[in-house]
Amino acid sequence: MSGFTSGLEMGLIEVLQIVFSILKFLIIAAALVTWVSPDPRNPVVQFLFRSTEWILRPCRWILPPRATRGIDFSPIVAILLIVLVQAVVFGVLLGRPVRVI
Repeated sequence: MSGFTSGLEMGLIEVLQIVFSILKFLIIAAALVTWVSPDPRNPVVQFLFRSTEWILRPCRWILPPRATRGIDFSPIVAILLIVLVQAVVFGVLLGRPVRVI
């Protein structure tokens, strides 16, 4: 029965795709907001910070901005990690070999 997925598995895959897409969108939005020096008391800025800092902080530790002449590459690293996790999770759920590229 390899290659066939049940309705529950397809539903789980759809939910995970939505979660991964929202997370990538939030990371991009948070990165864009930092370009305009936002008011840190703004509720939208606070929400973006709280919802993305848990994944961006470890990425900043891996590739600190001081090592890249002040440019923060943590959003790019975070999105690449999400794409990698997404490929592995969907590969396992669908029973297919994992292909990142």
